Amino acid sequence: MKNTALTHIHEALGAKMVPFAGYNMPVQYEGINIEHETVRNSVGVFDVSHMGEFYLKGKNALALIQKVTSNDASLLHDGKVQYSCMPNNDGGIVDDLLVYRIGNEEYMLVVNASNIEKDWNWISSHNTFGVEMINNSDEMSLLAIQGPDAAEAMQSLTKLDLFKMKYYNFEIGTFAGVENVIVSATGYTGSGGFEIYFKNDNAEKIWNAVFKAGEKFGIKPIGLAARDTLRLEMGFCLYGNDINDTTSPIEAGLGWITKFTKDFINSENLKKQKEEGIVNKLIAFEISDKGIPRHGYEIVNDKGEIIGEVTSGTMSPSLKKGIGMGYVPKELSKIGSEIFIQVRNKAIPAVVVKLPFYKG
Repeated sequence: MKNTALTHIHEALGAKMVPFAGYNMPVQYEGINIEHETVRNSVGVFDVSHMGEFYLKGKNALALIQKVTSNDASLLHDGKVQYSCMPNNDGGIVDDLLVYRIGNEEYMLVVNASNIEKDWNWISSHNTFGVEMINNSDEMSLLAIQGPDAAEAMQSLTKLDLFKMKYYNFEIGTFAGVENVIVSATGYTGSGGFEIYFKNDNAEKIWNAVFKAGEKFGIKPIGLAARDTLRLEMGFCLYGNDINDTTSPIEAGLGWITKFTKDFINSENLKKQKEEGIVNKLIAFEISDKGIPRHGYEIVNDKGEIIGEVTSGTMSPSLKKGIGMGYVPKELSKIGSEIFIQVRNKAIPAVVVKLPFYKG
C-alpha cells in the first residue's frame, strides 16, 4: 500500500484511513456531512496526491494527444486545461483525464489513480511520434482546495491573481514560498476553488501554510467520502462506476468532449453511434420516497423488470434526498420519467432529472 507525502498528517489528525487505488487514503475526518457542507459553504482541502501526472514533450506531443483523446486539444493555449477521455478500440473508455497545455511542445496529463499503469501503457503503445513521455506520478503531490472562499483564503500565499483566474485555466508560480507550483482553477466539487501541484518534498510546508492562511475561514481537511458526494451532486462521472472500459462516451453523456473534427482512436465507430443513436443512456434520478440508492442496485420498471443498475448513488447532504445515476434504455431516459430502484426487497419510486442535482 502506497502512502502520499501527507499520510502521516492525516493519521495524526485522526482521519479514518482506507485502501484506495493502491494508496492509504483519508476517507473522512469529522464526518461526511460536515465535510461536505464545509466545501459547499466555505473552504476545504483534499489530499489527492494519488492521482497520476504524465508529461508529454516534443514537437509531436499534440499529435499524440489528439490521437489518444476524444476532445480537440488543438484548441488549447498555454495556461488552459481541457477535460477529455481516452476511448479504447471496443467502444469503451480507457480513462477520463485532464489535459494541461504548459507550452507549445509540453503538456501534462492528469489521470485517475487506479489507472496510472494502464493509461501509461496505453499511451505508450500509441506513441509512434517520438514523443518524450515522463511519468511524474510518484514525485508529485496534489491538493484540491475547494469551496467559495478558496480564492480569498489562499490569496495571501501567492502573487498570482486567484480572483481573476478563470475556470479551467492555470498558472505556474510561487505558492507558499515554493517555486514552480501549478495553480489550477479546476476541481471535482462544483463549488469552485483550485488544484495545486508540487513536488513531494514541499508537501508538508504547503499543507501547513494552506491551513494557516485558511484558519479564519474555517478551513478543514476533507476526505474522499465527501469528495464522492460533492461530485455526485454535480453529476460528474467517476471512472470505475459511471464510465469504464465498456461504456461509450456517447452513452455517458460525454458527447461534448467527443469531437469528430479530428481522427482519434475508434472515432469512426463513435461517430456512427452518435449518428445512428444509442441503446442505453446514463441518467440522473432522485428518489421520490425514503431510501438510499447504492452502486450496483437494480433499476426496474413499473412491472418489476430489470432495466439497468445504479452506477453511483448516495443520500445527498445538500438536497437531503437519495440521488443517483445509472444506465437505462434510451426510451426510458426522458426527464420526468418514473423508474424504480430496488432497495433491499422494495422497489422505491424515482424520477429522471436533469443534471446537476445541486444548483448552488
